[in-house]
Amino acid sequence: PSKVVKAGDQVEAVVLEVKVRDRRVSLGIKQLEADPWTTVGERYSIGSVVEGRVRKLTDFGAFLEIEDGVDGLVHVSDLSWTKHIKHPSELLKKGQMMQAVILSIDAPNRRLSLGVKQLQPDAWEGFFRSHEIGDLVRGRVCRAAAFGMFVELAPGVEALCHKSEIPAMPDKAGAGESTLPIGDEYDFKIIKMNETEKKIGLSLRAVAEDEERPRLEDYQRQAAAATMTIEEAMNIRGKGESR
Repeated sequence: PSKVVKAGDQVEAVVLEVKVRDRRVSLGIKQLEADPWTTVGERYSIGSVVEGRVRKLTDFGAFLEIEDGVDGLVHVSDLSWTKHIKHPSELLKKGQMMQAVILSIDAPNRRLSLGVKQLQPDAWEGFFRSHEIGDLVRGRVCRAAAFGMFVELAPGVEALCHKSEIPAMPDKAGAGESTLPIGDEYDFKIIKMNETEKKIGLSLRAVAEDEERPRLEDYQRQAAAATMTIEEAMNIRGKGESR
């Protein structure tokens, strides 16, 4: 209350409730002004950008005060397209001013849903729009799993190279293993894409096979040419002997 009034102030108020037996009178000051929620739908629209102050941080999101009496919630899932945010405090601070996009308006229930990531293009959407199966991409090995290696193709965009798609790499003991050093960069071939689930499958083996194929075809052509030459020589020799 000290943020609004102080002892000794003279204020106008609305009588909300009278309890004679308890000798209590409940008053309200905000009731002297129009409830801003009654006109929220007229003043704001879905998709518009608003600016607000971070008023409260919770486990599930951040509350932004976009005007006196009107707060909107930015759910933790709407903070970033690419980062896995566990708590909004990882990105936001109480009192910080920031912009957000209005995602939904529910004036009767005094709810306003906001999004921050919607201010930026979706890195996944951009990647799927500019790539297709069979493309060759450059990526950095960022983490390992029991079933393969995860590769960062762009900021926030990770793909999986299954261990079956990794050629055996010689280790220090001389044995082969299907792993890649974390931090190393390689050229991969895209073999799977699922935009709905945001999953990309890569193959390092396919790249090696593509590079080897021309050499194999060239060898086969040379071998075929050599075979024809021997056959021709034998035919010529046979003709000479018949004479």
